Amino acid sequence: MVGFEIGAVPFNPDGWGPPESSSALLPNHPNNVPFAPFSRSDKLGRIADWTRNYNNPTRNTNNPRNPSDSVFDFTGDESFGGVAGDDDSSFRLVDGKPPPRPKFGPKWRFQQQRNQLPQRRDEEVEARKREAEKERARRDRLYHMNRSGGNAQRREAAVFKSSVDIQPEWNMLDQIPFSTFTKLSFSVPEPEDLLLCGALEFYDRSYDRVTPRNERRLERFKNRNFFKVTTTDDPVIRRLANEDKATVFATDSILSTLMCSPRSVYSWDIVIQRVGNKLFFDKRDGSQLDLLSVHETSQEPLPEAKDDINSAYSLSVEAAYINQNFSQQVLIRDGDKVTFEEPNPFANEGEEVASVAYRYRRWKLDDEMYLVARCEVQSVVEVNNQRSFLTQNALNEFDAKYSGVDWRQKLETQRGAVLATELKNNANKLAKWTAQALLASADMMKLGYVSRVHPRDHFNHVILAVVGYKPREFAAQINLNTSNMWGIVKSIVDLCMKLNEGKYVLVKDPSKPQVRIYEVPPDAFENDYVEEPLPEEEQVQPPAENADAGEANAATNDVEDKEITVEA
Repeated sequence: MVGFEIGAVPFNPDGWGPPESSSALLPNHPNNVPFAPFSRSDKLGRIADWTRNYNNPTRNTNNPRNPSDSVFDFTGDESFGGVAGDDDSSFRLVDGKPPPRPKFGPKWRFQQQRNQLPQRRDEEVEARKREAEKERARRDRLYHMNRSGGNAQRREAAVFKSSVDIQPEWNMLDQIPFSTFTKLSFSVPEPEDLLLCGALEFYDRSYDRVTPRNERRLERFKNRNFFKVTTTDDPVIRRLANEDKATVFATDSILSTLMCSPRSVYSWDIVIQRVGNKLFFDKRDGSQLDLLSVHETSQEPLPEAKDDINSAYSLSVEAAYINQNFSQQVLIRDGDKVTFEEPNPFANEGEEVASVAYRYRRWKLDDEMYLVARCEVQSVVEVNNQRSFLTQNALNEFDAKYSGVDWRQKLETQRGAVLATELKNNANKLAKWTAQALLASADMMKLGYVSRVHPRDHFNHVILAVVGYKPREFAAQINLNTSNMWGIVKSIVDLCMKLNEGKYVLVKDPSKPQVRIYEVPPDAFENDYVEEPLPEEEQVQPPAENADAGEANAATNDVEDKEITVEA
């Protein structure tokens, strides 16, 4: 067996590698193999390159063993101390062609779509349509922002006016942010009915089949009177207070304002009177609580000019008229009525009044505190030989450009989208209507969709649809928590019961989500000047073609000098 001789390995006492004079010690050492000293941190290169190209034009044919052609020659490699090549010489591309550049569009969009499958033709068309729709919506927003000229401020920066002028002699007692209201919770047992007054007409179910295609003209009820009487001017509440039936007294409109206060944007105020051990929640004559806010929680600003038909004040007055007329039109007016224990406490004998019933109900707040509130229902319907109470309210459309949803086009096919838009733009108003229906224990709440005949005609309207909801289900749909509602009322009542006897006013700050309690003189709000809406014959009339339909109807009656009768 042939052995393999390794040979002698010389020792280099001066450093790494073979000694400088190794030819004598290494007889088998090949010639022309360069060697470069290196350290441990150096990167070692190739030992031999057998793929070298020998077709070098500078090759010396007389010396076929030229060291420059040796497979062991690395004089050009910087690892062996030779002449270093360019930094890029060690990099080689698989494909030397540059990547193709897009013919149009930003670079990031091209790179994002490189790995996607080619779209179908119809998908491309739909994508272009969506982009065009977004661009159109953007232009519309810019148009609405610049309608009032110059740089119109956004809704968030709008400056609202306080509902009541704060006098310098008023003493502010407390300031409560809405953030504390959202954490409150209180459960009350089922209420008991103390008294029912008034008379109700039956609901006309044919209005449930109204659609934008067979719309109905909104009528005007100039002969029917509507009453907005405050708590202390109610003779029934005065009688119940004398009988010590409760400790706290209010109306459903005042309670719903308190319960839904965290959703409010506009300023409002409630007068609080502490008389002995009793507490009365009142509203001022001509208060904003008698009107209905429009686009209160919308992000799009409304015109600030008070004379504009689309200003916040003008729309509130218009919405109040629409709501009252709608509540009477959807009834069967054949004289058949459901009467209760007592007649309407605010009507004079022989006077025609609107269909309304007042339910005086009592809730137990704690062992020694009860609350009595006057609640309203507008109609009755018989279902399975049982009478069900209904509340009736109307949402109004004044200009589709502000909401972005055209009711005449969307109500039949996308009614949910219309309701979602209204919940966004009128969250406080819908929440208050729901709270009033819950307080009255109404079995159904009817919401009507009423629109102008023409966007610039605020006198003539049409009913486009009527939808019914169960109050509790609708409250859950709009995220209205009844425990939180009563928690807010209970906290305000507990705070006011600690006050001394006197008169106070609870004011919603016009620009901040908070309420303030002021102590006011006993004669405050007694002789205030109340600016009431002008009768329709004195207002600016619509174009001539609608002049015949723009007849005004104003019926203003005073009941004990305290009644507020709104134009029918």
